[in-house]
Amino acid sequence: MAIDKARKEAMREELAGLFNKATASVIAEYRGITAQELSELRVELRKVNTEFKVIKNRIARKAVEGEASDSVALSSKLVGPIGIAYMYGDVAAGTKAMLEFQKSHEKFKVTAGVMEGKVLGPDDLQALSDLPSKEVLLARIIGTLVSPHRGLLHVLNGVGTNLVRVINAIKDTKS
Repeated sequence: MAIDKARKEAMREELAGLFNKATASVIAEYRGITAQELSELRVELRKVNTEFKVIKNRIARKAVEGEASDSVALSSKLVGPIGIAYMYGDVAAGTKAMLEFQKSHEKFKVTAGVMEGKVLGPDDLQALSDLPSKEVLLARIIGTLVSPHRGLLHVLNGVGTNLVRVINAIKDTKS
């Protein structure tokens, strides 16, 4: 059934809005995946603040024109039955969920991604998914900032402790 021009334009505007709102987007080909499996994927992606939409290629091409700085390279990735995952939170967690689903479903194929206007290939997405979560990275930064102060505190405490030990040793030798 054909979609009228007004509906296509509304869909294009909606997709362009999602591209603008999302921190990153990942394009995946879902040929051969059942509706049940796509539903499972959507449930997993919702847990990491990511939304997966199945879209028409032509409408997706129109939506990405001007959105990504390298829209020609991205348009070449919009081939076959595709869906786009829009990541609103932690990009690494969303990408990791997509790649985990790809590992368990041979027919599902993550083809490309877009982050900050740059097109990412499968290798870039794999590297992105290997990053620790945002909370872990923040904890590491805080640990790095606190570490020198903690070391200084131990050194300063060591001076007082050693002084007490010397005084006790002198006391023990005199008694």
